[in-house]
Amino acid sequence: MQNSQMQPQSLVDTNARTLLSTQQRQEMEIDLLLQSVFQLYGYDFRHYAKASLHRRINNVMIRERLNNVAELIPLIVHDQFAFDRFLQEMSITVTAMFRDPALFHLLKQKVLTKLSTYPRINIWHAGCATGEEVYSLAIMLHEAGLLDRTRIYATDYNNKALNTAEKGIYALKNMRQYSENYQLAGGEYSLSDYCHQKYSEVLFDAKLRDKITFAHHNLMKDQGFAQMHLVLCRNVLIYFDNHLKNRVLEMISNSLVARGFLMLGDKETINLSGVSKQFESVAARSRIYQKKIQTLSEASALGTNVDLPARGDSIA
Repeated sequence: MQNSQMQPQSLVDTNARTLLSTQQRQEMEIDLLLQSVFQLYGYDFRHYAKASLHRRINNVMIRERLNNVAELIPLIVHDQFAFDRFLQEMSITVTAMFRDPALFHLLKQKVLTKLSTYPRINIWHAGCATGEEVYSLAIMLHEAGLLDRTRIYATDYNNKALNTAEKGIYALKNMRQYSENYQLAGGEYSLSDYCHQKYSEVLFDAKLRDKITFAHHNLMKDQGFAQMHLVLCRNVLIYFDNHLKNRVLEMISNSLVARGFLMLGDKETINLSGVSKQFESVAARSRIYQKKIQTLSEASALGTNVDLPARGDSIA
């Protein structure tokens, strides 16, 4: 009788252990998948945010008609085309020209005016995806009279996306929204002045494309650039866990000159990161930051007079 009364609880405990085992097994399979991808192809997704990672892997399994991650591993390992499809899913981002117009308007008012003091301007757009925001930036630089002395380095790890970006060809159907964003961002003319239509597509002008260098770069493992005056890394960090976020932000900080600028996506922040004390916000609640002067040599190079900081402190 006593055993009969305890049986329902025993079943609950058994089911809980089975459920936990299933979750653990899936996590192990995902770990094996990501380790295989890293060892074979050099792409390190092991520090992607869990929720985003699981959602994207699930999308891959649905498309490939697989029942579990264990079936996906040999497919990725032995089929280059399957890996290419996997990589495409892992790098899908939502992008648009002048996305977050208010932020671009702030960039024009608060950042480009400061960049105008440099004889040459270096800008790194990290994670440029298909390039819409790169051309948005180039247009703003042109209207500020800065494009001729600027070199934009636009990078991404997705070669298919980079190919689209380098061509500068986009669907005509999106241009109405892009034009509205452009005006809200403080555009001075018409967006159509910078491109021409061909059938159902538009091609952005060579005067913009010629100032942009597109290159493959993997934020998860590659080194950064040097002597950058502005770095844009928008809507990329939201897919990373804290470990990878800190690594990327440290790399970006090291890539920037003293008093250089960083622009993130509207849902991203450097708060609570390892580099938060190295930057100050350009405007309240904005996602644009300026790197503080860290050493006396940096201050001297900028012609700035500062007091010697206390031991262990940085120059604000």
